[in-house]
Amino acid sequence: MTTRPGLPAGADAPHLCRRCLAGDIPLDRALDPRPRSARVANDVDSKKKTAKDEGGIVETIKVVVQALLIALVIRTLLFQPFNIPSGSLIPTLLIGDYLFVSKYTYGYSKHSIPFSPPLFSGRVWAAEPKRGDIAVFKLPTDNSTDYIKRVIGLPGERIQMIDGILHINNQPVKRERIADFVTTDNWGRSSPAIQYRETLPNGVSHQIIEREGDRGTFDNTPVFVVPPGHFFMMGDNRDNSLDSRDRSVGFVPFENFVGRAEIIFFSIEDGESAWKLWEWPWTVRWSRLFSAIK
Repeated sequence: MTTRPGLPAGADAPHLCRRCLAGDIPLDRALDPRPRSARVANDVDSKKKTAKDEGGIVETIKVVVQALLIALVIRTLLFQPFNIPSGSLIPTLLIGDYLFVSKYTYGYSKHSIPFSPPLFSGRVWAAEPKRGDIAVFKLPTDNSTDYIKRVIGLPGERIQMIDGILHINNQPVKRERIADFVTTDNWGRSSPAIQYRETLPNGVSHQIIEREGDRGTFDNTPVFVVPPGHFFMMGDNRDNSLDSRDRSVGFVPFENFVGRAEIIFFSIEDGESAWKLWEWPWTVRWSRLFSAIK
C-alpha cells in the first residue's frame, strides 16, 4: 500500500478521496494525522466549549431580563424617579432636583403602569391624597404629560384666590411673611421674591413665593368648586405655576394621580449636566440630597 506526504500513516489516498467525494467524511478529518481516538476526544471538547459559550449567552440574557422585570415591578408598584424641569414648585422643589415618588400611597390606576394601558378604570387599594401632599399626576387634557403640584382643594370644596391670599371654603388661609427667596428672573439674573409661610387648614405648613407680589395673573380668581372625585392642585411659585387655576389643567381626577413625592435623591444646579461627574463638586446641591419633601 502506498502513502503520500501529509496523509496519515497507512492511509490510502485514492480510497480517502473517494470517501470525501461521497460525503462520508470531511476532508479535514480525512487528512488529520492524529489517531481516531484523539480526533473523537477533540470533537467532544469542541462541542462542550460551544455548549458552554451558548450557555453563557443564555444566562446573560436571563440576568438582563430578570433585572428589567425587577425594575419594572419596582417602578410600577413601589417607587418611580422623576426630575424637576420647571420652577413651579420653587422654593420647595428646584429645577434640577431628582426625586422618588411612592406609587403605593394612593393605590394604583392605569397611570401607575408605563404608557397607561387601559387595563382597568378607577383605582385599586385606593387612599385619597391629603391636603398639602406634593403629587405627580397625568395632565387631564391629554392623560400623558406628567405634572407635579401640591394638593390644595379636596372634593366638594370651594377654592378662590383674593389679592394673592388662598381661600378655602370662604376662609382665608394663614400666611406670614418671611425672608425673601432669591431666585432668577426670565433673563437669568438674581432676583429676590417675596416669600411666605402658608399654613393649610389641616396644619401642613410650607413656603410659597410671590414674584409679582399680590398682583399676579392668578392672584384674583373666581370661585372654583371642586367636583366629586377630583382635586385642586397648585404650585408653590404662585405667580409662575400653570395649575388648576388655569383651564389647561383644571381639576385633576383621582384616577390621574401617579404617586406622592417623597424624597430628593439628587440635585444639580439649573443648567448643569448630571453626566459631567468631574463638575459635581461645585454643581451638585449637596445639602439637598436625601431630604424629605414636605
